[in-house]
Amino acid sequence: MRVLIADDHALVRSGMRLILANIEPAAQVLEAVDGREAIAIARRETPELCLLDISMPGLNGIDAIPQMLQASPNTRILVVSMHTDRHFVSEALRAGAQGYLLKDAAVDELADAIRSVRQGRPFLSAQLADALLHDFVRQLPAADSPRPTEEPKTLTPRQREVLQLIAEGRSTRDIAERLHLSVKTVETHRAEIQRRLEIHDVAGLTRYAIRQGIVSLDA
Repeated sequence: MRVLIADDHALVRSGMRLILANIEPAAQVLEAVDGREAIAIARRETPELCLLDISMPGLNGIDAIPQMLQASPNTRILVVSMHTDRHFVSEALRAGAQGYLLKDAAVDELADAIRSVRQGRPFLSAQLADALLHDFVRQLPAADSPRPTEEPKTLTPRQREVLQLIAEGRSTRDIAERLHLSVKTVETHRAEIQRRLEIHDVAGLTRYAIRQGIVSLDA
């Protein structure tokens, strides 16, 4: 079994590698330090499983998931994150992850999560599953509730990539080089992001990106 560990902290990757050596002694372990490298490795190596962090520079885990699955459709993705906010969990699952595990989980729970995801069954840490079910029930509309008329503000995957790099303090030229775009195209994306979000300063865009899990405070 080929397993890809995608996390920007070397210590976390080393710890997971040691744990995997006990859970799956024959596993071939690959490592990536950010979302873009994870996508490249997934395309080249087609790992059976990816243990994916959310908060990574350049391209966060949530936005990397659809591109990873496009590059390697048979790869199962288990998010392993410190984020307990239900927003991160729902976004990761909506993006295509098969499971979500907290980084403070016991080794036995990681083994259970890997087993479930490999078998095609979804997995959630118990405390997250309870919280999500509670939220789902609480948010169910009453039979006589009016339907919402306003569409939520959404960005395209490319706009989310540009927004993350803006929030990380990258210049327009740097963003253009990283995404292989022209400077004019990046400027157009930036203007459209500001229009859609109705936010017209870098500080506001950064706060929005942090709230949505597009970028972490570490970045």
